[in-house]
Amino acid sequence: MKNITTLLLIISVFTLFSFPTSTEADYLTELCPNTTTFTPNSTFQSNLNRLLSALSSNANRSTGFYNATVQTTNNAVYGLFLCRGDVVGTDACETCVVTAIAEAPQLCSFKKQVVIWYDDCMLRYSNESFFSTASPLITPLYMWDKGNATDQTRFNQVVVASMKEVATEAANDADKFATKEENVSDLIPLYVLGQCTQDLSATACEWCLTAAIAEWQSCCSGKQAGRLLHPSCNVRYAIYPFYDQNATAPEPAPRAPPPSPKGKANKHFKTFRSPRKSKIPTVTVVAIVVPISVSVLLIVVGYCCITRRARKKYNQAAADEPSGDNDITTVGALQFDFAAIQAATSNFSDDHKLGEGGFGKVYKGILSNGQEVAVKRLSRNSDQGTEEFKNEMVLVAKLQHRNLVRLLGFCLEGQEKILIYEFVPNKSLNCFLFDPERQGQLDWSRRYKIISGIARGIMYLHEDSRLRIIHRDLKASNILLDGEMHPKISDFGMARIFGVDQTQANTNRIVGTFGYMSPEYVRHGHFSVKSDLYSFGVLVLEIISGKKNSEFFQTDATEDIMSHAWKLWRDGAPLELLDPCLRDFYSRIEVIRCIHIGLLCVQEDPADRPTMQSVVLMLSSYSLTLPSPQQPAFFLQSRAMGNMSEATLDSTQSISKSSPSVYEGSITEVYPR
Repeated sequence: MKNITTLLLIISVFTLFSFPTSTEADYLTELCPNTTTFTPNSTFQSNLNRLLSALSSNANRSTGFYNATVQTTNNAVYGLFLCRGDVVGTDACETCVVTAIAEAPQLCSFKKQVVIWYDDCMLRYSNESFFSTASPLITPLYMWDKGNATDQTRFNQVVVASMKEVATEAANDADKFATKEENVSDLIPLYVLGQCTQDLSATACEWCLTAAIAEWQSCCSGKQAGRLLHPSCNVRYAIYPFYDQNATAPEPAPRAPPPSPKGKANKHFKTFRSPRKSKIPTVTVVAIVVPISVSVLLIVVGYCCITRRARKKYNQAAADEPSGDNDITTVGALQFDFAAIQAATSNFSDDHKLGEGGFGKVYKGILSNGQEVAVKRLSRNSDQGTEEFKNEMVLVAKLQHRNLVRLLGFCLEGQEKILIYEFVPNKSLNCFLFDPERQGQLDWSRRYKIISGIARGIMYLHEDSRLRIIHRDLKASNILLDGEMHPKISDFGMARIFGVDQTQANTNRIVGTFGYMSPEYVRHGHFSVKSDLYSFGVLVLEIISGKKNSEFFQTDATEDIMSHAWKLWRDGAPLELLDPCLRDFYSRIEVIRCIHIGLLCVQEDPADRPTMQSVVLMLSSYSLTLPSPQQPAFFLQSRAMGNMSEATLDSTQSISKSSPSVYEGSITEVYPR
């Protein structure tokens, strides 16, 4: 009896004190491009399963880092995990790694290259070796807090200086991890964390962190908290503690330290004193501990089942076609009160009005915390707007990229349907590009950066986001410019989600803007990522020339901007397309290359058009040889068609008072990926 009692005590105490306190990791985001996939039940999948099993077996490693390789002929898989430095050696680290290993193959189905981030860890695997290499991101990933610092100049100085110090310290740390606490003012503290994967050298680690910090100005300047994620490193800061300060602080030296073979204690482990021997009888201990431990075990198991089931439902809902209220629940945390929006816009005063389009009116608002926002109010008599509102809200809330407009929240109250966006001070591209008095502010350097930024934003939509999204309405009025003239793609009301293996779709509802729509879409209702490429090509030629595509119909009934650019290219005089206000200061190589790319994008056969990933490479590498463009499509050739299109375009005005989008009926055409 005594032995049984003792055994029950051991089991109960072990269950109570060793069972993880959390069974779910806090998911952040993932990166898994569609460019590298494998087939089910292939050798690669078998190797991947072996790799994940090896990583899982080492999830409890005291270093919080482990990498492994599983290799057969032409089917190697490389992988690693990394826990945040302050949770190394805890249950949180192991739980996070195990969760990542279980969820990565689901979130990134059949992808060969995957990086997935959680709050406490990251997991990465690939068909290409990346060990000991600081991998850059063509599309950086970052997150930020809505709150803005009061004294932004002082705040930014302290943040940048602290991040640079952390980068240097982490690079020279054995575990490639460092934190720093600083004071912005007497009342505002600052906490900074930097970490690299432990396979990197000091030089590679510092390079990676420095590259991440370089992106900070674009995403998070003045924000009270921010996080920059790269596959090989990450940097985070906030005005509140987000890591275990005790775990990262050095332990006080004991009076009589025991000899250590390593000579240095692991800074990630806390020192616990041995418990005193209890004088309570064993039977009493059992009577107390067993019910408590059983109750805790049942609660934990129940919680695990409930949260995992809820998570699966959430993921399924996010992937399924949106319908009614189910769309709204996925972004419920972003909901604003109508009264707060009324107050922010002075009850939708005309003094706050920024623009008006088929969707409704757009106002500038100032929230109670001083943050400036753009408020898009759905017109009550707009049949198209209701479905567009739901579509845009669900789509944009899932997207985060420096070249996409951020959705901050929404409001649904009675008949009111409102979207709240970040405020972009310089309005839209066409306000500058097609205004003779303002187009001079867009010198060639800025135009080239705008073209590159738009390309990166579209590449994110097509390849790098969790959803493959076809925008279907790319045009100058849907490209907003921030205070630094960085482009931000907006207006996702006509966007379409594609399935993971889907390459094109058909529709009887033609939506978009005449002059930007691809010929296969106008003629047959076929659209794909190559439809966006066509619109991008038209936009590039407009940015170079400073003229609207529609203007060419007014001067030549048989010509559009594509055919005009093609004739100049064919005749060896492409620079004649350049906006006259740029003739004195421009890069000849860049202008010709952009015209070349624009013509490649507007080719009639979609198969001849490049992918957006290829376009980004073309823009960033002058050594890359480009194919010769084919004659572009001509599908708007008569003056009757030209006049009809122009009349339609001028019938209403969008947010920046330019040509509106064509819309015919409901556009909720969303498919699970």
